[in-house]
Amino acid sequence: MNEDKIKGQWKQLSGKLKEKWGKLTDDDLKTAEGNSEYLAGKLQERYGIAKDEAEKQIKEFDKHL
Repeated sequence: MNEDKIKGQWKQLSGKLKEKWGKLTDDDLKTAEGNSEYLAGKLQERYGIAKDEAEKQIKEFDKHL
């Protein structure tokens, strides 16, 4: 995931992230601020998925931006 790209467009992306992963809170997204590792951890926590799966989902999301 291109961290610079994500950080630069975070406000726009946070809405799309909430659409895809509705269990993420506004606080989760504010704290993440483009940090894909933190985001993957929150996906693991909220959805009960493995780290590899969370990272895979984030990469897939990034491809479709």
